[in-house]
Amino acid sequence: MSVLNITSTDEFNDAVLKADKPVLVDFWASWCGPCKMVAPEVETVAKNFEGRAVVAKVNVDEQQGLATQYNVMSIPTLVVFKNGSEVGRITGYRPHKDISATLEKVF
Repeated sequence: MSVLNITSTDEFNDAVLKADKPVLVDFWASWCGPCKMVAPEVETVAKNFEGRAVVAKVNVDEQQGLATQYNVMSIPTLVVFKNGSEVGRITGYRPHKDISATLEKVF
């Protein structure tokens, strides 16, 4: 499973808030060094949770409204949603095992 690239608020609402599985959202930007470091870790999480969770990315430069709505003050910020609500958050670089542990808590 690949990471879903969210490009609009409507897409976010459908893919994240209405999802029937937990969703990990990576808020990132192309100029952010730690975001580039965490990207392969997020890809690994997507593979490990295939069929159990959705993994998505939101570019904060393109979706400033979503970043503001979810109080993303620094990037990368990884937010876990379940049933349309935020249930976990990681700010900054973390290895995939830490990200997986945060996501695992919502099952």
